[in-house]
Amino acid sequence: MRFQKHVIRSRSFSGCRTFMDGAAANKFVRDRGLDHAVEREKNLRSLLGVKNLIKSEPSKSLPITIISQHRDSLKIPCRPIEFIRKYPSVFQEFLPGGIGIHPHIKLTPEVLDIDAEEHLVYQSDSYKQLVADRLLKLLMISKMNKIPIGILDLLKWDLGLPQNYLKTLVPNFPDYFRLVGAEDSGQLELVCWSDKLAVSVLEKKAMEETESRFSKGMPIAFPVKFSKGFEMDKKLKKWWDDWQKLPYVSPYENAVHLLPKSDESDKWAAAVLHEILNLFVAKKAARDDVLCLGEYLGIRSRFKRVVLHHPYIFYISSKNTTYTVVLKEAYKRGLLTESNPLMVIRNRYIHLMHTTVRENGKDISIPSGSNQEKEEGGGGAAADDSEEENDLSSSDSNDLSSSDSDADSNDEDDGYQGGHETVAAVSRRRTNKRTNVNLKAPETGGGGVSRRRTNTRTNADFKSHSGNVKGESPPHGSRNVHRKSQQKRRSTLRDRSTRS
Repeated sequence: MRFQKHVIRSRSFSGCRTFMDGAAANKFVRDRGLDHAVEREKNLRSLLGVKNLIKSEPSKSLPITIISQHRDSLKIPCRPIEFIRKYPSVFQEFLPGGIGIHPHIKLTPEVLDIDAEEHLVYQSDSYKQLVADRLLKLLMISKMNKIPIGILDLLKWDLGLPQNYLKTLVPNFPDYFRLVGAEDSGQLELVCWSDKLAVSVLEKKAMEETESRFSKGMPIAFPVKFSKGFEMDKKLKKWWDDWQKLPYVSPYENAVHLLPKSDESDKWAAAVLHEILNLFVAKKAARDDVLCLGEYLGIRSRFKRVVLHHPYIFYISSKNTTYTVVLKEAYKRGLLTESNPLMVIRNRYIHLMHTTVRENGKDISIPSGSNQEKEEGGGGAAADDSEEENDLSSSDSNDLSSSDSDADSNDEDDGYQGGHETVAAVSRRRTNKRTNVNLKAPETGGGGVSRRRTNTRTNADFKSHSGNVKGESPPHGSRNVHRKSQQKRRSTLRDRSTRS
């Protein structure tokens, strides 16, 4: 058994924070391409969980009551029967023998075909080697060279691990890692350090570009992508250029010699998070899962600072009712630039989820982005965008000095207030529409009496919904005066015609 001997290098500079210490967070700018990349996987994880649960049964079907019992573990966002009926291209509902009290659910032939291809991917030797390398690199990043099974289960989706990886994957690589303890409460421990794999993605790129000039600890700049509309002032630009020129400390190197609140420490934390996101198949993960791993590594607060201070490297999306950390350089126009066999399979599942099934000439599925899904999200698109931008710019900046529970409660309060504003806006639009109809209403036999009642009700509606500001004349006031003069003129003409 051999482990890497970390060398503590001396630094010729102080390493103190130069600009970002106590500075306000960068203004959040929405990236719609990355938001789409996150949103398109909505309900995919829950759907595959239900699929695997049904497939595990010998009869390849399950009563809806059993699925309801696993609702929390499968993270089904609504009633299980509604979730099943939302994707008729994946699930089929039937009554066994025609006399079943509760409906049973089985899988469609189309999803079974994709499942068979997914099984082949997991069983291939090339994919097993890729997954084993990811686990080994993650163990080498850990200071203790071991990770609890609970955290690995939390990151199983992001790492692309098979369902029973402790039985099918771990025993096949005894020179990489081993299981210590029970399967539910044990740890995965590193067996042998690999100098070949202990090289980060940025170091590999620097080796290819500089060739013989590369050396450990040399300055390596992070690739950045600025979202449309992002602006950087001169002071921030200067700090960013100096930060990029700092020595690059590898995430596989022990960084205990770095000051916790220094720019060099932040760059090392950015390197660790950058390498971890590169280990994930989709180059993104839920913020809570990332912070959970960061807490085990002992750098949870540094992860928070890095994500907040470097929005041109990492992006936070608030889609799918959670926060997701995305590696910006891994995406182009909302699509992954790196090909991955498991992501190809997941994209096929997403396409099948939104495939419309026709029975008796009628569509029985809801495609992605339909009006019903938008209504379930609450409010209009513009309202959601503004509320989420405010949540990200305000709550995350406070999140550096407060607990996660406080930040979550602030997010919920902001969303609750935004919902009231949306309802008020809808009611005002409906009131204005009714007001215009009343103004254009035809005159009845009562003449001036009906018009006066209409005008009175119109002004009362406007006052009740919008409120008059002191010193301002009510809208359509000149129109009411003009109508009174018309009434007087018509009555005079009517009297003259009677006399004649």
